[in-house]
Amino acid sequence: MDFSTSRIMMKNAIMPYALVTGASSGMGLQYARVLGEKGYNLLIVSNEENAIVEKGERLREEFSVEAIALERYLGQSQSAKELFDFCQKQNLEIEVLVNNAGVYRNHDFLKDSEDYNNLILNLHVNMPAMLIYFFGQEMVRRHKGYILNMRSITSNIAVQKLAVYGATKAFLKQLSRSLHIELYGEGVRVTVVRPGAVATNLYHLSSRVTKMGLLLGFISTFTFLYEVQ
Repeated sequence: MDFSTSRIMMKNAIMPYALVTGASSGMGLQYARVLGEKGYNLLIVSNEENAIVEKGERLREEFSVEAIALERYLGQSQSAKELFDFCQKQNLEIEVLVNNAGVYRNHDFLKDSEDYNNLILNLHVNMPAMLIYFFGQEMVRRHKGYILNMRSITSNIAVQKLAVYGATKAFLKQLSRSLHIELYGEGVRVTVVRPGAVATNLYHLSSRVTKMGLLLGFISTFTFLYEVQ
Protein backbone atom coordinates (compact mmCIF):
# COMPACT_ATOMS: atom_id res chain seq x y z
CA MET A 1 0.00 0.00 0.00
CA ASP A 2 1.53 3.37 -1.00
CA PHE A 3 1.45 6.50 1.17
CA SER A 4 -1.31 8.27 -0.82
CA THR A 5 -3.64 5.26 -0.61
CA SER A 6 -2.98 4.94 3.12
CA ARG A 7 -3.75 8.63 3.64
CA ILE A 8 -7.05 8.34 1.75
CA MET A 9 -8.06 5.33 3.87
CA MET A 10 -7.20 7.20 7.09
CA LYS A 11 -9.20 10.22 5.93
CA ASN A 12 -12.22 8.09 5.04
CA ALA A 13 -12.05 6.25 8.36
CA ILE A 14 -12.63 9.50 10.32
CA MET A 15 -15.03 11.24 7.94
CA PRO A 16 -18.74 10.88 8.71
CA TYR A 17 -21.28 9.73 6.17
CA ALA A 18 -23.90 11.51 4.13
CA LEU A 19 -27.04 9.47 3.46
CA VAL A 20 -28.85 10.29 0.22
CA THR A 21 -32.05 8.51 -0.75
CA GLY A 22 -33.11 8.25 -4.38
CA ALA A 23 -29.49 8.70 -5.43
CA SER A 24 -29.28 6.52 -8.55
CA SER A 25 -30.10 9.46 -10.85
CA GLY A 26 -31.36 13.01 -11.00
CA MET A 27 -31.07 15.41 -8.10
CA GLY A 28 -30.22 12.71 -5.59
CA LEU A 29 -27.14 11.74 -7.57
CA GLN A 30 -26.12 15.37 -7.92
CA TYR A 31 -26.42 15.94 -4.18
CA ALA A 32 -24.28 12.85 -3.64
CA ARG A 33 -21.67 14.26 -6.01
CA VAL A 34 -21.60 17.61 -4.19
CA LEU A 35 -21.23 15.88 -0.82
CA GLY A 36 -18.55 13.55 -2.16
CA GLU A 37 -16.68 16.56 -3.49
CA LYS A 38 -16.79 18.03 0.02
CA GLY A 39 -15.13 14.87 1.35
CA TYR A 40 -18.08 13.08 2.89
CA ASN A 41 -18.26 9.31 2.74
CA LEU A 42 -21.53 8.32 1.10
CA LEU A 43 -24.39 5.95 1.68
CA ILE A 44 -26.54 6.13 -1.45
CA VAL A 45 -29.86 4.32 -1.59
CA SER A 46 -32.20 3.42 -4.43
CA ASN A 47 -34.52 0.62 -5.53
CA GLU A 48 -32.65 0.50 -8.87
CA GLU A 49 -29.97 -2.07 -8.07
CA ASN A 50 -27.79 -1.92 -11.19
CA ALA A 51 -27.90 1.86 -11.39
CA ILE A 52 -27.06 2.47 -7.72
CA VAL A 53 -24.14 0.02 -7.78
CA GLU A 54 -22.72 1.67 -10.90
CA LYS A 55 -23.11 5.15 -9.36
CA GLY A 56 -21.39 4.00 -6.18
CA GLU A 57 -18.36 2.83 -8.14
CA ARG A 58 -18.25 6.08 -10.07
CA LEU A 59 -18.43 8.21 -6.90
CA ARG A 60 -15.64 6.25 -5.25
CA GLU A 61 -13.39 6.75 -8.25
CA GLU A 62 -14.24 10.40 -8.75
CA PHE A 63 -13.90 11.66 -5.17
CA SER A 64 -11.75 9.01 -3.37
CA VAL A 65 -14.39 8.52 -0.66
CA GLU A 66 -16.23 5.50 0.64
CA ALA A 67 -19.49 5.09 -1.28
CA ILE A 68 -21.81 2.36 -0.06
CA ALA A 69 -24.46 1.62 -2.69
CA LEU A 70 -27.54 0.08 -1.12
CA GLU A 71 -30.44 -1.33 -3.11
CA ARG A 72 -33.48 -0.84 -0.92
CA TYR A 73 -37.20 -0.34 -1.48
CA LEU A 74 -38.23 2.61 0.68
CA GLY A 75 -41.97 2.69 0.07
CA GLN A 76 -43.06 0.66 3.09
CA SER A 77 -43.97 1.71 6.62
CA GLN A 78 -40.93 -0.02 8.15
CA SER A 79 -38.42 1.23 5.54
CA ALA A 80 -36.97 4.02 7.68
CA LYS A 81 -36.36 1.78 10.68
CA GLU A 82 -34.73 -0.89 8.50
CA LEU A 83 -32.38 1.68 6.96
CA PHE A 84 -31.51 3.11 10.37
CA ASP A 85 -30.85 -0.39 11.73
CA PHE A 86 -28.54 -1.08 8.77
CA CYS A 87 -26.49 2.01 9.61
CA GLN A 88 -26.33 1.07 13.28
CA LYS A 89 -25.16 -2.43 12.45
CA GLN A 90 -22.48 -1.08 10.10
CA ASN A 91 -21.42 1.63 12.60
CA LEU A 92 -22.06 4.39 10.09
CA GLU A 93 -22.15 7.88 11.57
CA ILE A 94 -24.67 9.82 9.49
CA GLU A 95 -23.94 13.54 9.67
CA VAL A 96 -25.93 14.58 6.59
CA LEU A 97 -29.37 13.24 5.67
CA VAL A 98 -30.82 14.08 2.25
CA ASN A 99 -34.45 12.96 1.90
CA ASN A 100 -34.72 12.94 -1.87
CA ALA A 101 -36.49 9.69 -2.83
CA GLY A 102 -39.85 10.22 -4.46
CA VAL A 103 -42.35 9.32 -7.15
CA TYR A 104 -44.44 11.43 -9.51
CA ARG A 105 -47.24 10.97 -12.00
CA ASN A 106 -50.25 12.94 -13.21
CA HIS A 107 -53.40 11.15 -12.14
CA ASP A 108 -56.66 11.91 -10.37
CA PHE A 109 -56.53 10.80 -6.75
CA LEU A 110 -59.69 8.67 -6.79
CA LYS A 111 -58.76 7.05 -10.09
CA ASP A 112 -55.31 5.99 -8.94
CA SER A 113 -54.60 2.62 -7.39
CA GLU A 114 -54.58 1.90 -3.68
CA ASP A 115 -51.02 0.58 -4.01
CA TYR A 116 -49.75 3.78 -5.62
CA ASN A 117 -51.43 6.04 -3.06
CA ASN A 118 -49.93 3.99 -0.24
CA LEU A 119 -46.54 4.16 -1.95
CA ILE A 120 -46.45 7.94 -2.37
CA LEU A 121 -47.70 8.54 1.18
CA ASN A 122 -45.11 6.19 2.66
CA LEU A 123 -42.29 7.46 0.46
CA HIS A 124 -43.00 11.21 0.79
CA VAL A 125 -44.38 11.41 4.33
CA ASN A 126 -43.70 8.46 6.61
CA MET A 127 -40.24 7.51 5.37
CA PRO A 128 -38.56 10.97 5.47
CA ALA A 129 -40.25 11.90 8.76
CA MET A 130 -39.11 8.70 10.45
CA LEU A 131 -35.59 8.93 9.01
CA ILE A 132 -35.39 12.35 10.64
CA TYR A 133 -36.78 10.87 13.85
CA PHE A 134 -34.18 8.11 14.02
CA PHE A 135 -31.10 9.88 12.67
CA GLY A 136 -32.05 13.20 14.23
CA GLN A 137 -31.66 11.72 17.71
CA GLU A 138 -28.12 10.65 16.84
CA MET A 139 -27.36 14.12 15.46
CA VAL A 140 -28.68 15.81 18.61
CA ARG A 141 -26.56 13.47 20.73
CA ARG A 142 -23.47 14.58 18.78
CA HIS A 143 -24.72 18.20 18.65
CA LYS A 144 -24.09 18.27 14.91
CA GLY A 145 -26.03 17.30 11.81
CA TYR A 146 -27.61 18.49 8.60
CA ILE A 147 -31.00 17.48 7.18
CA LEU A 148 -32.21 18.40 3.70
CA ASN A 149 -35.77 17.71 2.57
CA MET A 150 -37.19 18.04 -0.93
CA ARG A 151 -40.45 19.88 -1.39
CA SER A 152 -41.91 21.21 -4.65
CA ILE A 153 -43.47 24.28 -6.14
CA THR A 154 -46.73 22.28 -5.95
CA SER A 155 -46.57 22.57 -2.15
CA ASN A 156 -47.81 26.15 -2.57
CA ILE A 157 -50.52 25.68 -5.17
CA ALA A 158 -53.41 23.33 -5.86
CA VAL A 159 -52.78 21.31 -9.01
CA GLN A 160 -55.26 18.94 -10.61
CA LYS A 161 -53.95 15.36 -10.88
CA LEU A 162 -51.22 16.15 -8.33
CA ALA A 163 -53.38 16.35 -5.22
CA VAL A 164 -51.45 13.81 -3.14
CA TYR A 165 -48.05 14.78 -4.54
CA GLY A 166 -48.55 18.44 -3.66
CA ALA A 167 -50.02 17.62 -0.25
CA THR A 168 -47.06 15.42 0.68
CA LYS A 169 -44.65 18.16 -0.34
CA ALA A 170 -46.61 20.67 1.75
CA PHE A 171 -46.19 18.29 4.69
CA LEU A 172 -42.41 18.30 4.17
CA LYS A 173 -42.41 22.09 4.00
CA GLN A 174 -44.22 22.44 7.32
CA LEU A 175 -42.24 19.67 9.00
CA SER A 176 -38.94 21.19 7.91
CA ARG A 177 -39.82 24.69 9.07
CA SER A 178 -40.93 23.46 12.48
CA LEU A 179 -37.91 21.20 12.93
CA HIS A 180 -35.59 24.03 11.89
CA ILE A 181 -36.77 25.87 15.01
CA GLU A 182 -36.85 22.80 17.27
CA LEU A 183 -33.39 21.54 16.39
CA TYR A 184 -31.41 24.72 15.75
CA GLY A 185 -30.33 25.02 19.37
CA GLU A 186 -29.30 21.37 19.33
CA GLY A 187 -26.71 21.96 16.61
CA VAL A 188 -28.80 20.35 13.85
CA ARG A 189 -29.64 22.35 10.74
CA VAL A 190 -32.82 21.52 8.82
CA THR A 191 -33.36 22.88 5.32
CA VAL A 192 -36.09 22.36 2.74
CA VAL A 193 -35.54 22.95 -0.98
CA ARG A 194 -38.33 24.05 -3.32
CA PRO A 195 -37.22 23.45 -6.89
CA GLY A 196 -39.37 23.90 -9.92
CA ALA A 197 -39.17 21.40 -12.75
CA VAL A 198 -35.65 20.01 -13.15
CA ALA A 199 -34.33 18.04 -16.10
CA THR A 200 -34.59 14.53 -14.63
CA ASN A 201 -36.40 11.38 -15.65
CA LEU A 202 -38.93 11.86 -12.83
CA TYR A 203 -41.49 13.46 -15.13
CA HIS A 204 -41.16 10.91 -17.94
CA LEU A 205 -40.92 13.68 -20.56
CA SER A 206 -39.66 13.11 -24.08
CA SER A 207 -36.29 14.59 -24.97
CA ARG A 208 -38.03 17.04 -27.30
CA VAL A 209 -40.30 18.39 -24.55
CA THR A 210 -37.38 18.57 -22.11
CA LYS A 211 -35.27 20.55 -24.57
CA MET A 212 -38.15 22.93 -25.21
CA GLY A 213 -38.67 23.41 -21.47
CA LEU A 214 -34.98 24.18 -20.97
CA LEU A 215 -35.03 26.63 -23.86
CA LEU A 216 -38.08 28.48 -22.53
CA GLY A 217 -36.86 28.42 -18.95
CA PHE A 218 -39.65 26.22 -17.57
CA ILE A 219 -37.16 23.48 -16.71
CA SER A 220 -33.78 24.01 -15.05
CA THR A 221 -30.59 21.96 -14.92
CA PHE A 222 -28.57 20.76 -11.93
CA THR A 223 -26.15 23.70 -12.02
CA PHE A 224 -28.02 25.46 -9.21
CA LEU A 225 -26.84 22.75 -6.82
CA TYR A 226 -23.30 23.97 -7.31
CA GLU A 227 -24.18 27.65 -7.36
CA VAL A 228 -25.70 27.55 -3.85
CA GLN A 229 -22.83 25.78 -2.10
